[in-house]
Amino acid sequence: MTQQQQFWGKFVLGLGLAIATTCIPNLALSQSATINDSVLRMERNLEAEFETHFGRDLAEVTQDTDGIAQTLARMGAETNTSPAVLWVIPRETHLHLVLITPNGKPVVFDQFDVPKEKLTAIANQFTQSISNPRRTPNIKAAQQLHKWIIEPFEADLLRGVGVDTLLFCLGDGLRSLPLAALHDGEQFLIEKYSLSKIPAFNLISTEYETIQQGGLLAMGASEFLNQNPLPAVPAELQLILQQLRSVKSPREEWSALSLLNQDFTQTNLEAILQSRSFDIVHLATHADFQAGTPAESYIQFSDGKLHLQDLNRFAWQKAAAPAVELLVLSACRTAFGDSEAELGFAGVALQAGVKSAIASLWYISDVGTLAFMGDLYRELSLNTTKAEALRQTQIKMLRNEISFNDAGLKLSSGQTIPLSDGLQQQSRFISSLAHPYYWAGFSMISSPW
Repeated sequence: MTQQQQFWGKFVLGLGLAIATTCIPNLALSQSATINDSVLRMERNLEAEFETHFGRDLAEVTQDTDGIAQTLARMGAETNTSPAVLWVIPRETHLHLVLITPNGKPVVFDQFDVPKEKLTAIANQFTQSISNPRRTPNIKAAQQLHKWIIEPFEADLLRGVGVDTLLFCLGDGLRSLPLAALHDGEQFLIEKYSLSKIPAFNLISTEYETIQQGGLLAMGASEFLNQNPLPAVPAELQLILQQLRSVKSPREEWSALSLLNQDFTQTNLEAILQSRSFDIVHLATHADFQAGTPAESYIQFSDGKLHLQDLNRFAWQKAAAPAVELLVLSACRTAFGDSEAELGFAGVALQAGVKSAIASLWYISDVGTLAFMGDLYRELSLNTTKAEALRQTQIKMLRNEISFNDAGLKLSSGQTIPLSDGLQQQSRFISSLAHPYYWAGFSMISSPW
């Protein structure tokens, strides 16, 4: 039997099982149920997970499979991209995959040789191997995950319809997976697709507004009472605005407000968001997504911890103005393998009421974050979508187009940023920013557009 015959054999089997089985584990569907019903049930189940975690009602699931395909086509036309959404749902006995492309019908693929325990074990091995720069990345695990998650669709569907943007709706145990570093034997996934992690398709914004040349609120702290200092934060806040303004645009120059250390308070953030609108809010501080309820996860301010459960009290979205397009958390970490911590990470944009967020799965070195953010903000001024800006930054890190030298930080534009003596000393411990530790942990959350 050829590889293609094997593929379609499994596909037909998965299609039949998907009709007979709901996306909610251990709950049987009638034989007359359709794949559309199955996808709707899956979306409602995901919605319920996030509602339970955050303790509040969220948007209703209204888009069925045809509506999702039409929305993908519309967003693709508006952004000059070709997006697809892929649900990756681990179950006790198998891995359940569903793909929808623009104006396409859902394609189901069930792999009964990949039970949840086996899948999450490989995912954890892979994540641990790249979340420490002193370890050698587990490429074998990266390739195995690619084979299980991506390969069933790639040759016949993704490349066949020219998909360039993948929205991943990940189930329990996979939400902290660093997707960018999955590998097909020749390339990392980020070299082929822009990526975004979504809580559920019906829970993300599907409206497009460019963020090029808008407003930026940049806040952060370099010193903390009970946590490690972040000495690169002052340079980070200065650099990101400099990079945004380095790209010429017919629109007026970026307006910006920057607050540091003692001015980086929840009180100031609340007052500022009430009085002004911003496209991007950048918080350069410690943020932890921890086990337990949202009350255990937090963003550190100078006047205390802002717990995840309280994130929606701020005016990220006002009636007379559009919502914040992008929330950036530049020094985060997530408790790997913990379902509640992963729900908090995957739902941070949802809880804040912003369209998209960028956050890191693990804490990256201070100067490593400076290098990443410096290039990211230039890319945000150059690219149509937020996910593509993130992708371009990750690729440039991977290809050593961003590096440290005796003169300071060299960005992909060729510009060299001088560093203080302390930061220059830190940079000497980094031999290369190409290791996935420095770029694969950054994730686009919710809307990629």
